[in-house]
Amino acid sequence: METNGKNYEQYVEAAVGKYRELLYDQLRRADDIKKIKDFTDYDALDKIIIGVCGGDGIGPTITAASEKVLRVLLASDIASGKVEIRNIDGLTIENRVACGKAIPDDVLEELKACHVILKGPTTTPHEGDGLPNIESANVMMRKKLDLFANVRPVKVPSEGIDWTFFRENTEGSYAVGSRGVNVNEDLALDFCVTTTEGTERIARLAYEFARKNGKERVSIVTKANVIKTTDGKFLNICKRIGAEYPEITTDEWFIDIMTAKLVDTKRRRDFRVFILPNLYGDIITDEAAEFQGGVGTAGSANIGKRYAMFEAIHGSAPRMVAEGRAQYADPCSMLRATAMLLSHIGKTAEAERLTRALDFCMFEDRRLVMTGRADGATCDEFAAYVAENL
Repeated sequence: METNGKNYEQYVEAAVGKYRELLYDQLRRADDIKKIKDFTDYDALDKIIIGVCGGDGIGPTITAASEKVLRVLLASDIASGKVEIRNIDGLTIENRVACGKAIPDDVLEELKACHVILKGPTTTPHEGDGLPNIESANVMMRKKLDLFANVRPVKVPSEGIDWTFFRENTEGSYAVGSRGVNVNEDLALDFCVTTTEGTERIARLAYEFARKNGKERVSIVTKANVIKTTDGKFLNICKRIGAEYPEITTDEWFIDIMTAKLVDTKRRRDFRVFILPNLYGDIITDEAAEFQGGVGTAGSANIGKRYAMFEAIHGSAPRMVAEGRAQYADPCSMLRATAMLLSHIGKTAEAERLTRALDFCMFEDRRLVMTGRADGATCDEFAAYVAENL
């Protein structure tokens, strides 16, 4: 076919071939996610296996500090054999680049042998950095372990902020982020994915959380007025699920105005639980974390029915490492993630002890302060400070 005197057939046919392969993969994935019905019952396990991955940059520093606190809190369970902590060392950018994979095969098998994972930040190659175009380790882990819900709490009592974000983790604009198509030198296309099952399960998890925790409002955040097909589907399914919870108020927001309302001191106190597609959730939770003290203070949970992974919401901070400041990295994000891990496996009392100690050290006592530099505490010093106050 010619348009404006140009023959585009070769470009279109090549792009359609890639698109066809992508469609088959996503249809198979949509069928596969229907097969796992129930969540892991941690109380029924003889032993809970916790994998610990240091990752890249400041990751090993903040993860090792968090592991020490975790071992203090679970000392009796570790001694009795009810909990095992395994270190998984192969999730580094060097190892991933050498293998040419987002997650090397042997590392993936080690991860699958665990029930829950505490993971440090990992480096993702980007255009212009000289590294091969391998997919994000986070994105791949979420896919391979089907960690469909990214849960990020943000709480600032003095500001009336008590938010929990449920970000869909395996679809949206990130689902096939490394498989976009350069149609020709003038045109590039990426893809956004929304499935019925994928949206239903994130919506139901959010509403169940709201019901169990007495949260009276759930806000659905999309750009369905413009992204009408995928975002429209996401919005409509979430609203349908919300109708099953009549005691909870459901409202809907567009992502651009929601970013504004989070800084509106009058309106933001009304929000409690959010449901968002992948990309919007990634962006807005970083904004939300700033109210709590920055991304260095916020942890997140990646929840699936079989597996769960807990991590900081920030990246690997290569600049801190290059400047020789890795020892001053703030461990609070990983410690918050550790508290979420403890709660997820049923160690509620231990999770509350850690949360109270963090709140005391970060907001009340402040005998030690993290600045990221030599004028503040080191990572190990602050983690020991928290451990003293458990």
